[in-house]
Amino acid sequence: MDKTTVILGGVYGVIVLIMISVFVLEPMKMDGTGQFQIFSNNLEKFNLGPKLSLADLFAKSDDGVVQVVVRKTGDNATDRSIGSGIVYDSFGNIITNNHVVENYQKIRVIFHDGKSYDARVVGTDPFADLAVIKVDSAFQELHPLQLGDSSKLRIGDQVVAIGSPFGLTGSMTSGIISQVGRLLNPPNISFSIPNVIQTDTAINPGNSGGPLLDMNGDVIGINTAIQSDTGEFSGIGFSIPSNTMKKIVPVLIRDGHYKHPWLGVSGVSVDPDFAGLVGLGVKHGFLIQNVVPDSPASKAGLQGYKETKTIDGIQYKIGGDIIVGIDSIEVNKLEDMLNYLQDSKSVGDKINLKIIRDGKPTTSDLVLQERPNQAQ
Repeated sequence: MDKTTVILGGVYGVIVLIMISVFVLEPMKMDGTGQFQIFSNNLEKFNLGPKLSLADLFAKSDDGVVQVVVRKTGDNATDRSIGSGIVYDSFGNIITNNHVVENYQKIRVIFHDGKSYDARVVGTDPFADLAVIKVDSAFQELHPLQLGDSSKLRIGDQVVAIGSPFGLTGSMTSGIISQVGRLLNPPNISFSIPNVIQTDTAINPGNSGGPLLDMNGDVIGINTAIQSDTGEFSGIGFSIPSNTMKKIVPVLIRDGHYKHPWLGVSGVSVDPDFAGLVGLGVKHGFLIQNVVPDSPASKAGLQGYKETKTIDGIQYKIGGDIIVGIDSIEVNKLEDMLNYLQDSKSVGDKINLKIIRDGKPTTSDLVLQERPNQAQ
């Protein structure tokens, strides 16, 4: 093939591409079918927009991350606990974990440039492990980070953590979203934290309260816990999602306290193995074993276990109502119910439960109350 043939082939290809553009792309824009809009929506769904490099992301975000140094009640003069925090607004409000500042005697916030200020606690929420502290710093020190939309996270999305692991300020690590919608059971708290993000981004002591960032530099979580036998990172970290922060943090700033909606039941998730083992008539749902007296569930007449069955030396409480739906949401396990209440409901809201009682479907309405300090 000579050069002329190659050039003509290129021109021919261009003509074909132009014809495709005329006969395919133009009808998508003009025929009113919505095809072009659907394509655009898919691009947005899969987060195919421009992303920052790791270096640019750090440069954009680091000045919005602070170190939180806490002297706790009972500590001696040299004992300090170190965590991280996120600058929330230009008024000096900073988000961190409740466990970072609980039992505090004195709190000191250190900014990326080394300047430090005393901080006071504005509000705390141990049930979501969130706290807001405030500094009276110079305005130019405050560089708020943008809270992103954690509902758009996908497993495999790249993320970054910035904080002070082992007191090393301004440290960045990267990884991916390993899973979403996890249930976290923190120590010394009777209730689980729902809808938690799981990541393989390295998180160590001192990272608590710092941001988990997407590749646009938006905060999509606050780093809270790790799963480890040694107390150091072993591949699994957990973050409270930004949408939970969006709901709770403004209330903490306004009221100092957040009221979590509460049903007043305890029990176990149902799966096919468990259902077959104890002889349940459904393969998914949440089996109520105990109903708290004077709770919304009690007032609505929900029923706990009626008998125990011993199998291979293990006692199982059975015979209670099985929740299989809440409003329009299907309940396959406990997480489904708790995630829905956390994200979509407030104290005083009315909900409709779909339950299986004695093998028959029925419904029950109840009004959510504020969660008590301790489970009963």
